[in-house]
Amino acid sequence: GFTTQQSEVIVSALVKIMDNHLDMIYKDMVTKVQQEIALQQVMSHIGGVKKDMIILEKSEFSALRSENEKIKLELQQIKKQVMDEITKVRADNKLNLNLEKSRVKELHAQQDRALTQTDRKIDTEVADLKTMLESHKLDNIKYLAGSVFTCLTIALGFYRLWI
Repeated sequence: GFTTQQSEVIVSALVKIMDNHLDMIYKDMVTKVQQEIALQQVMSHIGGVKKDMIILEKSEFSALRSENEKIKLELQQIKKQVMDEITKVRADNKLNLNLEKSRVKELHAQQDRALTQTDRKIDTEVADLKTMLESHKLDNIKYLAGSVFTCLTIALGFYRLWI
């Protein structure tokens, strides 16, 4: 339904639009050579980043290793200090225990001496009491014998008087 002239104008307008559109598309597109160059640049950049990461990783690993060694040394020093303190505490406890044992032995010795002295005093008092008892027995026997002889003398005296 278009005239020839109208059709030509429309087709030429469409061709211009398509050319403009294709130019814009071609501007956004890259050629194979450009793409390979860009890929090589990206790959070299990635390689540099990898090298940097390896260097950083090694330096970090080295830093971590040295940090780990420092911590090990500090831990060994702390362990040694703790062991020294434990040894000191054990020695102090042994010394205190030995002192207490000595005090207890001395106390027991004093108690034994006091007990021995008390036993001696008791033995002495018992011996004195036995001696006193024997002495009183002899005195009683003397008085009894004297009383018996006195009674006999009186009885004989009465007997003679009556006979």
